[in-house]
Amino acid sequence: MQADEHLAPLAQRDLMLELDVTYACFVTLRFNLSDIFGHDIAFLAAVVVLLGGAAGAHAQTPGSPAAANGKAIYEQRCVQCHGAGGRGDGAAAPVLIPRPRDFTSAKYKLRTTETGSLPTDDDLIRTIAHGVPGTSMPGWEPFLSPGEIAAVATYVKSFSPRFATERPQGIPTVAASIPGAPSPQSIVAGKAVYEKLRCSACHGTDGKGTGAIATDLKDDEGRPLPATSLAEPWTFRGGATPQDVYLRFRTGMNGTPMPSFVEAATDGDLRNLAAYVLTLARKPVWDMDAAELTAFYQAQAAEAARDPVRRGRYLVQSIGCTFCHTPVRADGSLVDGMLFAGGQRWRAVPFGDFVSYNLTSDKETGLGGWTDDQIKTLVTRGVRRDGSRMIPFPMPWISYANLTPADVSAIVAYLRTIPPITNRIPPPMRPNIVSYLWGKFQLLILKKDLPLLAFPGNAGSGGLPAEVPTKAGGA
Repeated sequence: MQADEHLAPLAQRDLMLELDVTYACFVTLRFNLSDIFGHDIAFLAAVVVLLGGAAGAHAQTPGSPAAANGKAIYEQRCVQCHGAGGRGDGAAAPVLIPRPRDFTSAKYKLRTTETGSLPTDDDLIRTIAHGVPGTSMPGWEPFLSPGEIAAVATYVKSFSPRFATERPQGIPTVAASIPGAPSPQSIVAGKAVYEKLRCSACHGTDGKGTGAIATDLKDDEGRPLPATSLAEPWTFRGGATPQDVYLRFRTGMNGTPMPSFVEAATDGDLRNLAAYVLTLARKPVWDMDAAELTAFYQAQAAEAARDPVRRGRYLVQSIGCTFCHTPVRADGSLVDGMLFAGGQRWRAVPFGDFVSYNLTSDKETGLGGWTDDQIKTLVTRGVRRDGSRMIPFPMPWISYANLTPADVSAIVAYLRTIPPITNRIPPPMRPNIVSYLWGKFQLLILKKDLPLLAFPGNAGSGGLPAEVPTKAGGA
């Protein structure tokens, strides 16, 4: 079967795919570069708002009219990441790190309750209102009323039956109270607690990962989940006040490798630990002067040179290569088992149809048979192995030409680590001369913007799986 026979253009109702893809790539870039763009969370939330309209809600209990309004708001604002069924499998989910919360599991990281317990309503409302720093979850307080936020929280609870049968187990009042400001003595004591609890195993001796031995952490679903850099408190998921940090130690973060230390240390120890951890923070780039910025980026370059694969992974995630080089379904979710295997067909009118390359290490159909120089030339100059040149879209090689040689080498190093997937990619399909000239006339003379269309399914030799499950894959 030819690619044209089993692929169909997205219908008008599926044009949200274009918005979903743009949004997902944008937030991936934003939060991988959270140090630089740390001020822009409100702007990103505004981008998300463009994906949905307004809805009102005023309730707290599932099954009530306000819960129904919460459902409407959720479907307009939240499904792109969390999915219609609340499983954390929305169209954007596969490229987001960490993955969006799976509400059906009822494992919540940010709580004021005991480890393993459900969150309180206030916990859920706080997270929706203020967002989760360092992730793709924005704060919705500027865009939704308190009633609407409460309605969304109520609807989110309906995804798990636990909320109907269990009550949140609150921590003691003394633990929930906010202590005074840290003292020099508490910081010194906190350093000893840091060593006693072996926090450096995951976070390193300096909070930046130096000397860490647990470098392959995963969440309860087996997905990669890097340890938080304690040097960047603006990315702390639950906030960066002493009380916020203390609560993460006291309650743990359900669904992640971060445990509760309530059985391993006293309440005073954990408060001292929070005080010490906050001293590990470095200055953010927006507060640095020119000399500090130069030194900071020189140190980053040196670190990247020591671990080019890690740097390459970061760049590939930031650029958003996943969305173009993984085939998608009609709902915008990625086809399972085809991460970076190419096969995503694009139509750039009037230039023709282009199918994204297989970036995996497969020697026959991927990049396994390419030399490093051939990959670098394709990425930065748009020149294929046969010497032909790509147009500068949908593959924006003209932008990647500005990458440093070290970064291009790092990208290649990472691509070499991607497991092989067999998926032979067809050559570009050019339009007939009449269609091409008419399209150029519209572009150049009529000044008309012509569409860039995405087609669902895999246009490569791998075809479509016999069964395509609804859960987004590729993470």
